[in-house]
Amino acid sequence: MTLLEDPIARFRDFIDIGGPVVMLLLFLSVIAVAMILFKLWQFSSLRLGTQKGVHSLEMLAVRLKRQSAESNLARTDIEDVLAVNANAQIKALQRGFRVLDTIAQIAPLIGLFGTVLGMITAFQALQQSGNNVDPSILAGGIWVALLTTAVGLAVAMPTSIALTYFESRVDRHQQAIEMAVTRILNPVAHHSYQDPRASASMTGAWPVPADAA
Repeated sequence: MTLLEDPIARFRDFIDIGGPVVMLLLFLSVIAVAMILFKLWQFSSLRLGTQKGVHSLEMLAVRLKRQSAESNLARTDIEDVLAVNANAQIKALQRGFRVLDTIAQIAPLIGLFGTVLGMITAFQALQQSGNNVDPSILAGGIWVALLTTAVGLAVAMPTSIALTYFESRVDRHQQAIEMAVTRILNPVAHHSYQDPRASASMTGAWPVPADAA
């Protein structure tokens, strides 16, 4: 029980020193951690970065291509259906990014706000001491004030790193979708995309990443 009581007591002291600003930052950190864990689970369950991650859209493209051969379904109609499904999948993957971005943006500002409030309190205490100025009063107030900035940065930096990682994975997944659909709808154009020596006059392929042009 003693081993548990000591960290709990330190945590309570930390909250008491930081005040409401630190409590707010800790609340934001809980939200950020929960969202990060959810996105990791979502990406893992959808198998992003593997062939299975684009399997559902590949199967839809194959089915629509087969139907187009049996009916009057135009290629543009197929591309429209695939675009709607792909966009829906990408939006689902991007859900929660705004929450992480907001936390990464405002956590340092909240920490800085707490620092300003702490500095005001420290200088008020210094003023009230009158002629009996004790430098330790000011020094103690300053380090307490800077604590909120440190907590704000500690919340913002991992959140920003996680958001950048998630965004890069979604971008790669989007490129994988585009290449997979191109390969199915227009195999010749897909090979020309892979082989720069192929003729550049082939048109009608599913849009490929801009940096591949």
